[in-house]
Amino acid sequence: MLTAKQKEVLETLNLDNPLSEVQFESLLKSENDYTNEDPSVLERLLKMANALYRAGAPAIDDVKYDHIRSVLEQLQPENTYLHEVEPEAVPEAKTVQLPARMLSTDKAYSKAEIEKWIERLQKARSGDDSDTATELEIRVTPKLDGYAAFDDGARLYTRGDGYRGQDVTRAFNRGLQVAEGGERGLGPGEIVIKKSYFDEYLSEFFENSRNIQAAIIAEKKVDERIQLALDAGAVVFFPFQLLPDWKGDHKTLLADFEKIAESIWEAVDFDVDGVILEATDEAIKERLGATRHHHRWQIAYKANVEKAEVRVLGVTPQTSRTGRVSPVAELEPTKLSGATISRATLHHYGMVKAKGVGPGALVQLVRSGLVIPKIEDVLQPVDPQLPEHCPSCDSSLDWEGDHLVCSNRALCPAQSENTMIHFFKTLGNIDGFGPATITRLYASGIRKVHEIYQLQQEDFENMGFGEKTSQNLITQLNASRSIAIEDWRFLSAFGVVRLGPGSSERLLEHHPIDTLFQLDAEDLVQIDGFAQVTAAAITENLHKIEAEFREIYALDFNLQKTKRVSEKVDMNTPIAGKQLVFTGTMVTGTRGDMEKQAKQLGAKVGKSVSKNTDYLVTGDKVGAKKISDAVAKGVRVISEDDYRSLLES
Repeated sequence: MLTAKQKEVLETLNLDNPLSEVQFESLLKSENDYTNEDPSVLERLLKMANALYRAGAPAIDDVKYDHIRSVLEQLQPENTYLHEVEPEAVPEAKTVQLPARMLSTDKAYSKAEIEKWIERLQKARSGDDSDTATELEIRVTPKLDGYAAFDDGARLYTRGDGYRGQDVTRAFNRGLQVAEGGERGLGPGEIVIKKSYFDEYLSEFFENSRNIQAAIIAEKKVDERIQLALDAGAVVFFPFQLLPDWKGDHKTLLADFEKIAESIWEAVDFDVDGVILEATDEAIKERLGATRHHHRWQIAYKANVEKAEVRVLGVTPQTSRTGRVSPVAELEPTKLSGATISRATLHHYGMVKAKGVGPGALVQLVRSGLVIPKIEDVLQPVDPQLPEHCPSCDSSLDWEGDHLVCSNRALCPAQSENTMIHFFKTLGNIDGFGPATITRLYASGIRKVHEIYQLQQEDFENMGFGEKTSQNLITQLNASRSIAIEDWRFLSAFGVVRLGPGSSERLLEHHPIDTLFQLDAEDLVQIDGFAQVTAAAITENLHKIEAEFREIYALDFNLQKTKRVSEKVDMNTPIAGKQLVFTGTMVTGTRGDMEKQAKQLGAKVGKSVSKNTDYLVTGDKVGAKKISDAVAKGVRVISEDDYRSLLES
């Protein structure tokens, strides 16, 4: 059955001649190879599936989509849908010409297909059947599973149909940053969100990261949780130019293909659904050119998605530090993509209830390459068994939206243990206090972080830790107090709901850490990025941790104070009031550090050169065109050394 979200998307987009809901669902569930279907039906099916995928509500996986597409290609090779970029189906909105064409990527699912692609590259080099032993340089990068966009330095565009897209520059105005501290204007890339941030802060509220990527560029107001992700720098525009890569000759690539592909697949903290391979030889690129759909000198390698029908043995509830109880499906052990899978995390108990997940249910388990396994569909639902009591403290559970929540926040073991684990993990300057240690401490009567800091070596030994281990734990505790740590990180370690690292830093830019508990919601609303609802929630949750905070704060941690906004700007400098753009690779510091320093010295820092720019500060590896364009606009171009001399003056 189509979900409410999928139905809403299809109704909003008003696609041309869509299939009926019944026909669409029937085709998706079909086990035949689609070769007997009418090509026009397959085209409509693909268009609907593509629209749902790009709206963050996918109905089928990539492998099935590509299979149906290949069948359409066999039945009707001249079909225009096959030879154009899969459009980003969006509600009616004004489109603009893209600065450059943005195409899709041809796909391969086996090493053999990659080998054939390399043979074509070799032939293109000389125009004939050249010696395939001759080395050919290939660049391999992660294939980000984000929202394709193009940044020309002034505007950010969606890919649209490859020729025309929408102007979504508002995403940068909302706080979208360029990945790797990069500058604006680096052309094509993807809007993506860090997996680690999504898993920790957003997975309980959004089914997948595509929901967030689409929301960032939408005209309507951004959800507060997504705005916090933007503010924390967890959502970025990642230009393809800046992606981590592997470069080498094709013989080395093919000899160690699996290892290279895996290393690149894991190179970034973002959703990745394959790797991109491309020739670096400009002559080859020019000879091969492109179809209306993809560049011939580029290909995506995507690991085959493996599926299995698996019986659910049970659903185990687990309580988090916030009190939310998450369901984990215990499965019949099944081997997928080389790993034996026996568990899969479900979204929330609302999903368990709605889809009928419980002992005996038959589910479709999916795993693609290195991706964490997930339950794709419930094939045979059962009456779910919903827990009535917290698995940790046996307190009654309450429904909050789709979530079951334990309200016994003060005495629930799981909440206490996970809160202590979160503190040390976020602090980041201490080892030894992971889940196993915390569980043993809790069993010995420790309930709060400050109680851990009161322990002596003999206390640890009495709890069953060895003499050497006990010494190490005491050493680590002392070190965590003496090693310098940012005060915003210290604050974030307390796990205040809606007060992650980025929000903590922004809050401390306006108020000292020891005054936070005197603030009310109206004080926070005055800070850019804190809406009324968020401000009220933060002040309420701050008071819940006040007693514990004061106990730990009194231990005299070596906190580095966040500079107050009023302390940051020095207007009595040579660059005060000037507009600067930094470009290239810097020697005396990262570009991000230099931008931060320039702001503290009263300058305005931009990401792209305009007629209002006063100085373009250049490091190494700056293109001549960028410099000539700046000069043409009347911008003064200075080297990094000149810039340092200017500051010293």
